[in-house]
Amino acid sequence: MPEADSSASKDFRPDVPARSEAFFLKGSNELDWGAKNRLARIFSPKSGRTVMLAFDHGYFQGPTSGLERVDLNIVPLAPYADALMVTRGILRSSIPPTYGGGIVLRASGGPSILKELSDEELAVGIDDAVRLNVQAMAVQVFIGGKFETKSVHNLTRLIDMGNRHGIATLAVTAVGRDMVRDARYIGLATRICAELGASIVKTYYVPDGFDRVTAGCPVPIVMAGGKKLPEIDALRLAYSAVREGASGVDMGRNIFQSDNPVAMIQAVRAVVHQDFTPEQAHEVYLSLKSGEKHAAE
Repeated sequence: MPEADSSASKDFRPDVPARSEAFFLKGSNELDWGAKNRLARIFSPKSGRTVMLAFDHGYFQGPTSGLERVDLNIVPLAPYADALMVTRGILRSSIPPTYGGGIVLRASGGPSILKELSDEELAVGIDDAVRLNVQAMAVQVFIGGKFETKSVHNLTRLIDMGNRHGIATLAVTAVGRDMVRDARYIGLATRICAELGASIVKTYYVPDGFDRVTAGCPVPIVMAGGKKLPEIDALRLAYSAVREGASGVDMGRNIFQSDNPVAMIQAVRAVVHQDFTPEQAHEVYLSLKSGEKHAAE
């Protein structure tokens, strides 16, 4: 039997109220502990932002340029990413289990680029998401698309499944070729996703009114990187997004298709987490790029 605790000088501190800290992330304070802990693996508690590396393109595009060999091209970038947006096939086959950042698992799929992209279904079950120990699951939502209602139902079903296990849902607002990317549309799409229960919304930056989009969305918005841009322009895009309320970026091509992806992801981090200007961050990029070149020589 253990001995009884006979100490007469226990320090209960009745004069000090119990601490109850608010969670740092917008719209997340009422979530369960497990969900908050997972979100803190995606977003930095210090800056409140994230640099997410998206390389899930192969689920409908196949081996996109820069993603021919994930083990060679992406794995060296992982230590610089707060979170990876990835399919379960690539996660299992190519990402080291020692990776300590967040995992956002692509959970929708179906059509390839040869078909109607909005005709997606849920492609991952919650049991596998739990088995893979992911922090969030991602689903496309095609507001205004041909299969809008189906994609919204995919979102709500995924949210319900995730909530049972404390796994966040990232809603990706997909924009069709014929849709206008303006603040009115982006504001509509992001607000619908948040109203239906998404924990995070990923969307595109729009130059006129993006601050109203982020203000009108009660959960964190992360900016989608979009098409490949020159490095300085991609840094300007990231800078504008976070200055106007985005909680970070989810970049793919603008990092892994860069002339120097390792230098580029560190430059993006300087913008997102340290509030570097695009010009300052571009100097970081050029310096790191030059240093790696000289090291190789």
